[in-house]
Amino acid sequence: MRSGFVACLVIATAFGGAFALPPAATAQDQVTTAPTPDVRPRRATTRIYVYPRREPGPNSKRICQSWLAREYRVSGPVIVPQMRCWWD
Repeated sequence: MRSGFVACLVIATAFGGAFALPPAATAQDQVTTAPTPDVRPRRATTRIYVYPRREPGPNSKRICQSWLAREYRVSGPVIVPQMRCWWD
């Protein structure tokens, strides 16, 4: 457990934090204190970029296909409309 704390201290210090080591605990304190959970550094937020595949031309038409589908819900099966469209 001590090595996990030291690893977190090294990581925190590398990012500009100023920390001091805690005073050495006695055997009496180690028995009565609960272990602390390991602290992990926070991951960077993942970013997703979506680029258009291609622009539709001047003579393009949008073609759609629609159908009725059965969805199972808590109240029972329900028929709902669904649609898929694309440029051609």
